[in-house]
Amino acid sequence: MQEIEQFGPNPGALRMLAYAPRDLPAGAPLVVVLHGCTQDAYGYDSHAGWTRLAEREGFAVLYPEQQRANNAQRCFNWFLAADAARGLGETRSIREMIAVMVARHGIDESRIFVTGLSAGGAMASALLADYPEVFAAGAVIAGLPCGAARSIPEAFEAMSRPGDRSAAELGDLVRAGSPHAGPWPRISIWHGAADTTVVPKNAENLVKQWVEVHGAAHGEFHEEVSDGHLRRVWRAGGRDVVELHVIAGMGHGTPLDARLGERKGPYMLDVGVSSTRLIAKFWGLSGAVAEDEAPAGQAVARRPEPAASGAGESRQEPRPDNARRFRGADIGGTIERALRAAGLMR
Repeated sequence: MQEIEQFGPNPGALRMLAYAPRDLPAGAPLVVVLHGCTQDAYGYDSHAGWTRLAEREGFAVLYPEQQRANNAQRCFNWFLAADAARGLGETRSIREMIAVMVARHGIDESRIFVTGLSAGGAMASALLADYPEVFAAGAVIAGLPCGAARSIPEAFEAMSRPGDRSAAELGDLVRAGSPHAGPWPRISIWHGAADTTVVPKNAENLVKQWVEVHGAAHGEFHEEVSDGHLRRVWRAGGRDVVELHVIAGMGHGTPLDARLGERKGPYMLDVGVSSTRLIAKFWGLSGAVAEDEAPAGQAVARRPEPAASGAGESRQEPRPDNARRFRGADIGGTIERALRAAGLMR
């Protein structure tokens, strides 16, 4: 990857790192990858292998990177309206980066995708709602629905105790993000059944949100289950528009498969399932799953490592930073007192 320092307006004060294979042809796809809290672009890629897959399959990769000056834990600020609304903050910065990639590499604007883990997954949700005309599809790993929170206290609540919202209400949060009237991006949703950092109900709400947006029937889906890996698919307009993957026994992190050269680490979990490859397959990136890999729904060769494996890779990810300096004001103390009063912080 290389850093691109000048890419237009950058109201979110993010770094732009990008990778394009040598001799990338015009009309190639682009994948935007958003790391999780405490991570950076290089670290996430070294485990998940997006640039390695890009080299093999012929697409470009964009890695927006959070800076500690914005968030001490390097979380994307998906829970602040000034960073997660169309035309503002971090989502605007990422949109500007995409425009640069399109211009530099002749990217096919009908094949732009976004994926992210945890806070990066929640920011991917925001991007899909803010700029649905930009993305063909997305993937949210251990993340939250669009509009789940608009403040740090609400973020804590949404992560651990998400409220009950109707499908119509959740869908309206997407539709309110932009003047777009469709068609809508397809979405792949991934969650560990044993995730206690961002509880699995968030995945359920993501399904409700996007099934409703696509006008599909929530109770009508195709299901595959193999050795603790559940996959459900909802269809609309003759195509798969929403898929859900739930990995039994998996904690908080990105599902990976070490047999394919992917490496475990903090929040990067070797569970015998390559979310990288299967997301790329769902998006239609040609040949994303090797011939010796099992199809989706049968991709697990062994049960996932338990959440309390002691190996470090499944420990809980720190919650969103509560010491964000915003517009010159240090609001950390005020937020901390509010969280303590609400019983969300000891």
